[in-house]
Amino acid sequence: MPQKPVDYQRNHKLEVPKGPEAAQSRLLVLCIDRDDDIGTKGGIETPIVGRDQCINAGTRLAIEDPEDADGNAIFGAVKTYEELISKGYNAEVAVVAGKFNRGVEADEKISREVQAILAKYDATGAVIVSDGEDDETVLPVIQSRVPVVSVQRIIIRHSRSVEYSYAVFGRYVKAMMYDPQYSKFFLGVPGALLLAGGLAVAFEQTKWLTVMILAILGGAFVVRAFDIDKAVTSVGRMGPTDFIKIFSVFGGVLMILAAIANGISSIPPEVNVSQMNALEIITNKTVVGTFAKGMITMTWIGIATIMAGVLLSNWLKGSIHAMSDILRLVVLGLLYIPVLQFTEVLTENTSPFTLVSSLLIGLAVSLVAAAFLYQHFRHRRAGEQVKTGN
Repeated sequence: MPQKPVDYQRNHKLEVPKGPEAAQSRLLVLCIDRDDDIGTKGGIETPIVGRDQCINAGTRLAIEDPEDADGNAIFGAVKTYEELISKGYNAEVAVVAGKFNRGVEADEKISREVQAILAKYDATGAVIVSDGEDDETVLPVIQSRVPVVSVQRIIIRHSRSVEYSYAVFGRYVKAMMYDPQYSKFFLGVPGALLLAGGLAVAFEQTKWLTVMILAILGGAFVVRAFDIDKAVTSVGRMGPTDFIKIFSVFGGVLMILAAIANGISSIPPEVNVSQMNALEIITNKTVVGTFAKGMITMTWIGIATIMAGVLLSNWLKGSIHAMSDILRLVVLGLLYIPVLQFTEVLTENTSPFTLVSSLLIGLAVSLVAAAFLYQHFRHRRAGEQVKTGN
């Protein structure tokens, strides 16, 4: 006995009234077997046209492989065909198959078989019956030959979740194996751990095994968290402007570190910082003032070096961000004098009102510079748009 479908699921019912309109429709009920189980397992060539021929093919496939869902799809197509006939349709049922490896060759074979069927049976529409999403990927191929009026899927109830879970699991496994974005961590990190364990056992250094495992895992987490791998791979694609930016950042950081060292050395030797806690250090005007005064000049130079490198890089690229970079440098220069006066307030007990004039002048110059740069870049952009329009 042929295996009956356990669950017969449709996307929508074909409940069209009987009568002349139904009789004018010529529907082709088409069962699709994209991976050609009907040929590889049942030994039957496609296309298969006709109710009895389809039943014989489905029975043959069910005998050869009772667990194959394509047999149920064939019987589902026959059932759909009989329902259409009972409702007054002029219908025909057929089975087409692709190739075992699927792909373009399989879709091309299905296209040829559908064309051969349509040459003998001039259908006005097609009802597609399949057992899964893979078979339905050929819908564009069939639609190029004949309009598709309905798509119905035959699903074995007890294997539906297993089939979908297997497909999803297979995609994840394939991504972990062949996608470099995932394989270097899902395969590379465990591989490094196994390699480290093997070397530790081979050289009888198992006491270091825990340290090696922690170091490998920690390194992998740091690389992934800070995108160090992407930064390293992008070095080969860097242009001249990127190297300018890297050099300026590196030089600026060195200057800032040197400024910190100079600030620490500027603290008077009579002040014993080692015997003071953090709160005492922060609240001591002499310590804070001398430290800030000793590091402010080098710190400003280091920050200006970084900003100048970014400005030069954006300027050579023609980026609009160059306007903001210029304004940052102007503001940085204007803040130097107020900060220097603040350190004098701490170290020399000068009046804090000396800061007011510097801050007001700096604010005014910043507003003028921002307005000038805005107008300059706006006119420049307008000129470029006019040239482009011409």
